[in-house]
Amino acid sequence: MPTMIETDLKEVLDRIDRRLNSIESDLTAIKVDVATVKTTVNSLENRLEKIETEQKTLIKDMADLKGAKSLIIPIIVAVTTSLITLLIRAIPNP
Repeated sequence: MPTMIETDLKEVLDRIDRRLNSIESDLTAIKVDVATVKTTVNSLENRLEKIETEQKTLIKDMADLKGAKSLIIPIIVAVTTSLITLLIRAIPNP
């Protein structure tokens, strides 16, 4: 025995239309969220670039400080040698 389905075509189309509207509103919300995420990612990229630039500057400054530190020892040796030389010359010869 064949089964008879009695549904009004208008009701079916109305349900389909409601579901499509629901999907459309969900899609709109997803698009807004994606735009927000893109904005956030761009902001984070800019901040990361600033951090990388600052890091490069700090690395260069640290290298400069190491260079200055290596000059301190020769300066101390030179000053000490000069003071010893002055002391030795200050002692009278017998």
